[in-house]
Amino acid sequence: MNDLFHKLHIELKHLNNLRAADVLQIKKHPIQSNESYSEEELIQSFLQKVLTMNYRARYIKTKENDEQAQTEDNCESPEDESDFFDDDVLKDISISDNSTSESKQIHPMDIQMAVFHCADGFLKQLMVTKLSQCQFALPLLVPDLVTQQIEFPLWTFRQINKSWKMRNTNNETISQTQPIYKAQTPMVFFFRFGSVSSSKSQLMNSLINDKHNTFFHRNCPGSSRSRVLMDGVVEIAWFCPSGKNTDKFTDCVAFCNLHGDAGDHEKQWKILTEMASVNVVLLPGLNKNDRIAVRIQNMFSEEKPLICLFTEHKFASKKSKGKCKIGLKDRNQSEVSEELRGAINDCLSESSSTFRLEDVSKHSDIRVDEEDDEDCRRGRAAAQQMISLLEKKKLTEIKESFLPLQGKLWHQWSQKNKEMHRPRGEDIEMEISKKKAEMLKVREQQHEFKISESMKFFIAEMNSANEQQKVFFLKWLGIYLDEHTAEGLYALHCNYNKKWSTVLKLKENNNNSEQLKAEETELQTISADLQAAAFGLEHITREIGQIYESCSSVKENKKDLPVHFSSLPSLAADMMISGFPLELMDGDAAHVPLVWISAVLDQLIQKLGDQTRVFVLSVLGIQSSGKSTMLNAMFGLQFAVSAGRCTRGAFMQLVKVSEEMKTQMNFDYILVVDTEGLHAPELAGRSTRHHDNELATFVVGLANLTLINIFGENSSEMQDILQIVVQAFLRMKKVRLNPSCVFVHQNVSDITAVEKNMEGRIRLQEKLDEMTKHGAKEEVCDAECFSDVIRFDVENDVKYFAQLWEGSPPMAPPNPDYCDNIQELKETIITCASKSDGMLLTNLTVRIKDLWEALLNEGFVFSFRNSLEISAYRKLETEYSKWSWSLRSAMLEIENKLLNKLENEAIHEVEETGLHRELKKTREEVEKSMSEFFDKVSDANILIQWKASFEIKIKELQENIVKETKRKVNCILQQRDMRKKIDAQRTHHENTLYEKSKELALKLKEKANDDKTLSSEFDLFWEQSLNRIITATPPLKDIDIMKDVRKILNDIYESIPVDHWNKNIDIFAISHYSEYVVSRKSTKNRVKKAYQTFKEKIGYSPILSPVDEAQILSLMNNVVLETEKMIDLFNISKMGYNISYIQQLIGYIKTRITKYQEASLKYEFKNEFFVDLVYSICKRAHDKIIDQHRMFKEANDPEIYVKRKREEYYSIFQKYCHGATSAAIFAEIICQKLKKPLEQSIYKKIARDLADEMRSNCESLNGNRSNLEKHILKTLAEEEDFKKYRTYIHKPKDHFKSFIRDEVSRYIRDKFSISVLPKMKENIKLLQQKIMNAAHQSTEHVQVNSGDVGLWLKSFTQQLSDQLIFSEKDLSGVKHDDVDDFRLLEDVIRQELPAVMSDISRRFNTDTFPVKLDYKFRPDELLIDHFCQCCWVQCPFCKAICANTLEDHPGDHSVAFHRNTGLNGWHYSKTTNLSISICTSAVASDRYFRPNHSDDRFPWRDYRTAGGVYADWSITPDLSELPYWKWFVCRFQKDLEKYYDKTFEGWGQIPVEWRTYSKQDAVESLDQYI
Repeated sequence: MNDLFHKLHIELKHLNNLRAADVLQIKKHPIQSNESYSEEELIQSFLQKVLTMNYRARYIKTKENDEQAQTEDNCESPEDESDFFDDDVLKDISISDNSTSESKQIHPMDIQMAVFHCADGFLKQLMVTKLSQCQFALPLLVPDLVTQQIEFPLWTFRQINKSWKMRNTNNETISQTQPIYKAQTPMVFFFRFGSVSSSKSQLMNSLINDKHNTFFHRNCPGSSRSRVLMDGVVEIAWFCPSGKNTDKFTDCVAFCNLHGDAGDHEKQWKILTEMASVNVVLLPGLNKNDRIAVRIQNMFSEEKPLICLFTEHKFASKKSKGKCKIGLKDRNQSEVSEELRGAINDCLSESSSTFRLEDVSKHSDIRVDEEDDEDCRRGRAAAQQMISLLEKKKLTEIKESFLPLQGKLWHQWSQKNKEMHRPRGEDIEMEISKKKAEMLKVREQQHEFKISESMKFFIAEMNSANEQQKVFFLKWLGIYLDEHTAEGLYALHCNYNKKWSTVLKLKENNNNSEQLKAEETELQTISADLQAAAFGLEHITREIGQIYESCSSVKENKKDLPVHFSSLPSLAADMMISGFPLELMDGDAAHVPLVWISAVLDQLIQKLGDQTRVFVLSVLGIQSSGKSTMLNAMFGLQFAVSAGRCTRGAFMQLVKVSEEMKTQMNFDYILVVDTEGLHAPELAGRSTRHHDNELATFVVGLANLTLINIFGENSSEMQDILQIVVQAFLRMKKVRLNPSCVFVHQNVSDITAVEKNMEGRIRLQEKLDEMTKHGAKEEVCDAECFSDVIRFDVENDVKYFAQLWEGSPPMAPPNPDYCDNIQELKETIITCASKSDGMLLTNLTVRIKDLWEALLNEGFVFSFRNSLEISAYRKLETEYSKWSWSLRSAMLEIENKLLNKLENEAIHEVEETGLHRELKKTREEVEKSMSEFFDKVSDANILIQWKASFEIKIKELQENIVKETKRKVNCILQQRDMRKKIDAQRTHHENTLYEKSKELALKLKEKANDDKTLSSEFDLFWEQSLNRIITATPPLKDIDIMKDVRKILNDIYESIPVDHWNKNIDIFAISHYSEYVVSRKSTKNRVKKAYQTFKEKIGYSPILSPVDEAQILSLMNNVVLETEKMIDLFNISKMGYNISYIQQLIGYIKTRITKYQEASLKYEFKNEFFVDLVYSICKRAHDKIIDQHRMFKEANDPEIYVKRKREEYYSIFQKYCHGATSAAIFAEIICQKLKKPLEQSIYKKIARDLADEMRSNCESLNGNRSNLEKHILKTLAEEEDFKKYRTYIHKPKDHFKSFIRDEVSRYIRDKFSISVLPKMKENIKLLQQKIMNAAHQSTEHVQVNSGDVGLWLKSFTQQLSDQLIFSEKDLSGVKHDDVDDFRLLEDVIRQELPAVMSDISRRFNTDTFPVKLDYKFRPDELLIDHFCQCCWVQCPFCKAICANTLEDHPGDHSVAFHRNTGLNGWHYSKTTNLSISICTSAVASDRYFRPNHSDDRFPWRDYRTAGGVYADWSITPDLSELPYWKWFVCRFQKDLEKYYDKTFEGWGQIPVEWRTYSKQDAVESLDQYI
C-alpha cells in the first residue's frame, strides 16, 4: 500500500484531506482521450474524467506501461526450430518478467480507491454521485486503510436518485424516481470462497448491462493482478428496468459484490448475506470436510435463496426450494448469464425480503461516515429540525405559510416596478411618485409579516455554525427538501402531463368548446400548484432576499429577525464561496431582486477582495435541451433545482481558477450563469417571446461568453432560438457591449461525418445571417450578416455534441464522445477566456443593474445606461484634467520665462519648434502617464475605445497651447516696440531724478550731518521736480468704457432711444430671442405677417425654432469667448486703454453677426440684437478692463509712480551726501530698480504654485469639471440663494467662474499664513540667491576678462533675464562709468537686497496679492482657463450642462443626471402650470412635448426627431430619485413661480414624496450621482 501511495504521490497524512473545492478549480492539465499519463498525473486525470462523467476514467494508462507494450510489440520472435527448448525457457522468463511488470502496474481500481480514501466527505459524495451517473458500481463497505475497521459511506449516496419503470398487473407503465438510500429493492449478493477461475464481476456485468463494465473485472483494459486497495471492499450497483419486455429484471434490483475471498472478510460477508434477498457464491472444487464446504452447507440449510456457481465443474444446473447449483466450466458466457438470470428471477419471485441502503447503518460492528463526522451529524440534526417545522403543512401551502414574502406581495412589487419604469398618462412624475408609494406600501406589508420559525432557525443556524457545519447543514437541507417534495411533485407532473396531452388533442381536433377552456383552466391550476409545491434551497435564499429588501426599503430591522438584516447578504455570499449557486433572476416573478443581488455581491467583494475578477459564462437554449447537464459535466457543478423541476430564472455559481492557471488567465473565477429554458411550456402563458427576449438579452449582456445550446434537428425550434439570440446580440452591438458566443449543437447523430458537419455549419451561418437582416430592421441597426454583429467564426465557434447516453436509459452510461465534446468545449472556453480580462466583481454589480434597469424600460437599446463606461470615462476625464493641467502648467512656466526675456530684449522672436522643445520633457511625462493609465487601470478593456481619441486630444491640446503661447508672445513683442516710448519716458524721468538728486547731494555734502537741512532741501527739490514732470507729462485720466461704447453705437445707429441705455440690458439673461429677429418670409405674405403680429400680441412667437434659439445662443457664447481673448491680447495693463479697443471689439462682433446672417434663410436680426449684444459683452468685460487700466496707470502715470519713489530717492540722496562711493550708490540703485520686477516675479510664481496646490488640495478643484460642479451645487444648497441658483441655471459658465474666484479667494484667505506666506518666503529666498549668484558670477566674469561696469551689468542682467523683467535699459540714464570696485558693488547688493525683500514681504497680504497681478496671471484665472475650456452646451429641456470636459467633443451631449424641466420655464401646453417632468423619466413615457410651445408635437421617447439641439443629446431613461432637484423645487417653489410668472399647480402639482427630501438628503445624493 505504501508503495502504491508513493507512486501516486500521496502521503498517508493526506487521507480524507482532498477537498472538492480544490478538485473543481480550473486547472492547467487538459484531459485527452486515450492518453497515457505519468503516475503523478493519474489521480488528477481520473478525477477530472469522472467529474465530466467519462467512464473511460477507469481505463487510463501509465506512460511506462504504454511504452513497454510498444517495445514488446516491436520485438521479433526467433524462427529457428532448433531453439524450441530455449523458447520455452524464454517463455518462462517472459512470464516471470511480466509478473514483475504487473506488480509495478497501478490497478485502475486502486486509483479510484486511493482518491476515495484521500477525499473529504464532500468530494467523496461528489465522486460517488458521478460514478453512479457513469453507471459504475459504488463502494458500499470499505475497510479502513490503517485500522481495517469497516466503514459504510452512507453520506456518499445521499445525492443519488434512480429512475425506473415497471408494469403493473394491468400492463400499465409505472414510473419511479427515488433517492437510492431510501429505495426498497431486492438485493443479490455475489461473493466467492477461495480462488476461482471465472470473473465474478464480469459475470455480474452480463446480468446488469452486458455492454458496459458496471463492475471492473480482470479482463478490463488496464487490469492487473497487483490490486492493492480492493480486497474486502463491497461494491453495489442497481439494475433499473425500462418497463419494456426486453428488461432482464422486472423490478429494480441491487447487486452487491464482495471483492476478494469471502473467507478473509467475514464481517462484510456476514452483513451482506443477512441482508440479501438472494446470495450467489462462486466456488472452486470442494472437499466435504473443507471449512468452506461446511459454510456452504449451513447456507443451504437456511431458507434464504442461494445460488452456487462452481467454476471447476461441468454438471447441469440443479434447482430445489430456492437453492440452485450451476456448473461453469467450459460453458458459453451468454448461456451461463441467461441461466443465472433465470435462477435469480426464480429466487426473487419466491423471496419477499427487500434491501434498503440506509439499513446497512444499523449494524453495530461497522463505522458509518455520517455518524463519525461531528459536523455532518450536527448539520443533519439541524436540517431535520428545520424539516420537522415544515411537515405539518400541505405541500402546495408550504411556501405560502413559511415563505410568505416571496409570494403575492413580491409579485405585486415586481409588477409595480415594471409599471413605474413604463409610465403612462400625462402626469409622469405624479404617476412615478404614486407607484413608489405603492411599492413602499408593499414593502411595509412584507415587513409586517412575522418570520416563520423555520426561517428563524435557518438564519440562526447559518450565523452560528462553523464553515464545515454550515455546508453540511445546507447539503442535508437540500437532501431532505427534495425527499420531502419528491412524491408530491411527481404526482403533480403526472397530472400536468396528462392534462397537457388532453389539451393538445382538443386543439388538434380544432375543438374550441367549453371543454377546452375548462381543461386549459385546470392545466393552469396544476401549473400554479407545481410552482407552489417546488421548494428548494433557492426558495429559502429568495425569502432571505425579500426580508433584506423589505427591511432596506423601510429602513428598519424586523423585530423577530434573529440578526440585523444588514448581515443577511453575508450569509448568501458565504454560500456562493462554498460552491452553492445564487438565484440571480427569480424565475417565478421573472424579476431580478436588484437590491439583494447588489448587497450579496458587495459582501462577496469584501470577502474576496475588490480586485477580484470574474469571467462570466452564460448558457441559453430551449427547455430540457441539456444546458444544466452540460455545465454540471463541464465544471463538476450541481446547479440547485427543486426535485423534478427544470431550472427557473437564472442562477450564478463561482468556479475558482487555480493559482497555476492565473498566469494564463486574467481573472480569479469563472462565474457560470445557468438559465431557464426558452419556450418553457409549463410557464402557463408567461413564456412569451418578450420574456424570452428579455432573458436572452440579460444573460448575453451579462456574459463575456454565451453558450447557445441547440438540441436535435428541429428546424422550427432552431429558428426560434436563433432569432432570439441574434436579437440579443444586435442589442449588445447597439449599446457597445462586446460579448462572444459559441453554438453547441447537441444530440447530433453522426458527429464524425465531416461533410455533414460542414453542411450544418453552412446552414447555421445562412440562418444566422438571415436572422441578422430581419433583426437589424427591428432594432434599427446596420448589419447584413451575423459577423457584422459580433466576431464569429463558423469553423471554431460551432461545436457538435454526440448524444448524451450510450444506449437507452435508464441503464445507459454517458457517451464518452459526449464527454470528449464537453472537454473540447471547456478548452475552447478557457482559450477564449485567456484572451479576456473578464470583469471586476465591482463592475459585475453595476452591469447587472444597468442591464436590468434597461430591460425594465421598454426599448432596451434606448434605455441602456452603461454605468461602467460612464464611470470609466469619468476616471479618464479626471486623468485628462491632470494631463492637460501638467501641459498648461509647464507652458505657463515657459511663457513666463519667455515674456521676461522679451521684456528684457534678450530675445526677439519665438518659434513653435522652440516651444515644442521646451515642452518636450513634460509631454513625454504625460505620454508615459497616459500609457501606464491605459495599460494598468482596472477598466482598461473599457477605456481602450477612447485611447486613440484622447491621445489625439492631448496632441491637439499641446499644439493649441504652443500656438496660443506663440501668439501671445508675438503680440507682446509687437507691443514691446510700441511701448518703448512710454518706457523710455518713465526711465528718463527716473534717471533724471537720480542725477539731479546726486548733483544736489554733492552741493550739500558739507551739511551731511544736518538732517533737517538735508530733508528740507530735498523736499523743495522733489516738489519742483515733480511739478516739472507733471507739467511736461499730463496725468492719465480715468476711463468710462460704457460711455465709449454708447458713443460708438450711437454713431452707427443714430436712432437708438436715449432711455434704451437705462434698461440695464443683459442679453445673456434672456431665455428666448424671438423679439430680436424678423422673419424674412413673413414680409412676402401679408396674411402671414398679420397672423404673426396677432400671435406676437398674445405672447406667442413662432419665428424661432428650438434649433434657431440654440444656434443664436451658441453664436453669442462663441463671440464672448473670442472677445475675451481679444481683450487679453490688448495687454491693457502694459499698453493702457484706448477707445480703439472698443472699436475693434464692436467691429469683430459686427462681422460675426453679418457672417451668421448670411447663412440664415429664415430670419434676420434687428439692430437691437447687435446693440444689446455689444453692450452686454462690454459690460461683462468692464471690471477687467478697468482693473488692467488701473495697473497701467499706477505703473506709468508720473504723478503716481514718481510719488511712490520719494523714499528711494531720498535714501540715495543721503548716501551721496555722506560721501558714499559710486559703487555703493549704484548697488543701491540696482536694488531699488529690482524691487518692482522682483515683486512681479514673486507674485506670478506664487500664483502658479497656488494654482498647482489647489489642484491637489482643494476638494472642489482637485478633479474634473463634474467634481467642480458637485461642489458648486453643494455650496448653492448651503447658501440657499435663489439669485445664484438662477445664474447657475441660465449662465452656468459665469457661475463657474465666480465660484472658482470665490474658492481661490477663500483658499488664499484661509491658507495665507500656512501656505501662501511660506511660498512667498521660499520664492524670495530662491530669487535672492539667484540675484547674489548673478552678482558674484558677473564680478568673476569682469575680473577674468578685465572688463568694466558695462560688462558687469550686461552679465548680471542676462543671468536674470528669464526670471525678472530687468535689463540694462532700466539703468541707461544712471551714470555709472566711474564704478570700478566690483567686490564692493557685490557686497552692497548683498547688504541692501534683504531690505528690499523685506519691504516686498511686508507689503504682501490678502488684499494686495490679487491686485498686484494682471488678470491673466492670477491663480483664479489660471484655474478658470483650465476648467472652463470644456463643453457648455445645455440640455434643451432642463438646462443641465453637458458633462464632457472636451470642447467640440465627438458624439452626443450627455450629463450624469437631469433636472426638472420647470427650472427652464417649461410648462404644460395651454396652461400656466410649470412642468414637474424630469427628462430621464419623461423619455421613458408615452407622452409628447412641444418645443418652445410650437404647434409641432414630438414623442418624448423619440425626442431626437425634434431635430437640432434635441438630436444632439443622449438622454437615457432613469428613475433614480434625484433628491437634489426635487428638494430645490420645493424649497424655491415661490421664487420659481415668481420668476416665470407661472405656478406649480394642476398638472404641475408637486408630488408629496418630493417634500420629504431634506437639504441633507439633497447634498448627500450628489456624491451618489456625480
